[in-house]
Amino acid sequence: MNDHIQPDGSDASDGAYEHDHGALGDAEYAEFMELAAEEGFDLEDVEGAIEAAGHGPLPVLAVVGRPNVGKSTLVNRIIGRREAVVEDKPGVTRDRVTYEAEWAGRRFKVVDTGGWEQDVLGIDASVAAQAEYAIEAADAVVFVVDAKVGATDTDEAVVRLLRKAGKPVVLCANKVDGPSGEADASYLWSLGLGEPHPVSALHGRGTGDMLDQVLEVLPEAPRETFGGGGIGGPRRIALIGRPNVGKSSLLNKVAGEERVVVNELAGTTRDPVDELIELGGVTWKFVDTAGIRKRVHLQQGADYYASLRTAAAVEKAEVAVILIDGSESVSVQDQRIVTMAVEAGRAIVMAYNKWDTLDEERRYYLEREIETELGQVAWAPRVNVSARTGRHMEKLVPAIETALAGWETRVPTGRLNAFLGELVAAHPHPVRGGKQPRILFGTQAGTKPPRFVLFASGFIEAGYRRFIERRLREEFGFDGTPIHISVRVREKRGKKK
Repeated sequence: MNDHIQPDGSDASDGAYEHDHGALGDAEYAEFMELAAEEGFDLEDVEGAIEAAGHGPLPVLAVVGRPNVGKSTLVNRIIGRREAVVEDKPGVTRDRVTYEAEWAGRRFKVVDTGGWEQDVLGIDASVAAQAEYAIEAADAVVFVVDAKVGATDTDEAVVRLLRKAGKPVVLCANKVDGPSGEADASYLWSLGLGEPHPVSALHGRGTGDMLDQVLEVLPEAPRETFGGGGIGGPRRIALIGRPNVGKSSLLNKVAGEERVVVNELAGTTRDPVDELIELGGVTWKFVDTAGIRKRVHLQQGADYYASLRTAAAVEKAEVAVILIDGSESVSVQDQRIVTMAVEAGRAIVMAYNKWDTLDEERRYYLEREIETELGQVAWAPRVNVSARTGRHMEKLVPAIETALAGWETRVPTGRLNAFLGELVAAHPHPVRGGKQPRILFGTQAGTKPPRFVLFASGFIEAGYRRFIERRLREEFGFDGTPIHISVRVREKRGKKK
């Protein structure tokens, strides 16, 4: 699991390895590019494909601000489609909070903090709380203010929070529909966050200029905080799952002491708790992401907080241990949490809690549910545990280590292409429209998670891609990790001489 020694034994400190060629060493890269030229590919396209696939985690942009300033409308504008729920009242954002976006050829993630609900603590505390979770996981922040209303006390409170966090901030003065509104926007210089960018998220006015500024402050790739910032530092594990599945109980059992408040009421943990815990002679950093107060009048807001907090914890972690309550049917919320971890590209361990309370009939039906509802993570190591009694806790660390090993696995290009050649010869792509596309060659451009780029003579169907992923797992392992496969098709112009 040493990031600093490459598969060919070379040292990563030469710089070219990580930045120019994805996960390919110099000699391997030169050989690969020669192969690409022989097959008639444009070398700039090939270089771009390797660079795109080898980038590692995408930088994260958080969109924050008080209710009803147009955050979700702006998110829809940034991602180029209507996905974030928009309604003319606060607290309507639901479920998914992270989206992928692209501007001027650069890709990044957007965290929408549009969904919150005012609680008994008052409006300032609510806004601060939802902003805090998003800022924690972000590399840069867009702070949205209603230019028509001007800066309010709540806006000032968010500004103090942003200053404390020390993240780069782009100030968005929203609801500026024409030149007259720009005068209103200029008053926002008083917030002390630099130039206000006048924007109409609804009509798209000024959003391009604002996004240009976002790219100025957003890092090409986020700072890697994995491993505690240094060689041999603790690996980060996020304990995630829907409320009241036993995350805090599991953390206490793993730690061997009561470190987190446990109560039958869902969501008694108010804030994520990072715990350094020694297991099997190794120190791990566990992030307990329990923590949503479940009150009837706050139900929808609580669901939103759960998504936001889980997304923030997963972005910071290397491994997601997903806890499922075995005594209940696998829920839609369980599936969403699994999807969130897979899309974030984290190593995954599935832990089924309360196993000691299940009778034979429930175990039979749970196995069927796992097959049908959670088939997308059939590759993840699985442990059947009891957070209450400590049953099978000793199996958790080996499962985490297995998932991390798969997450960091790298297949040398030569070996990969030998495998692909045999695979394509034995199981060619189906003929479509009188043509049979072929995978010509490929490379693994990155790890954490494994990312492959395949180069083909024609369009490769999704079913065949899934077949390739399945065979990659059979051949090389990759237990506990998602695999990303992108395919580049050769343009129709004949081979280069």
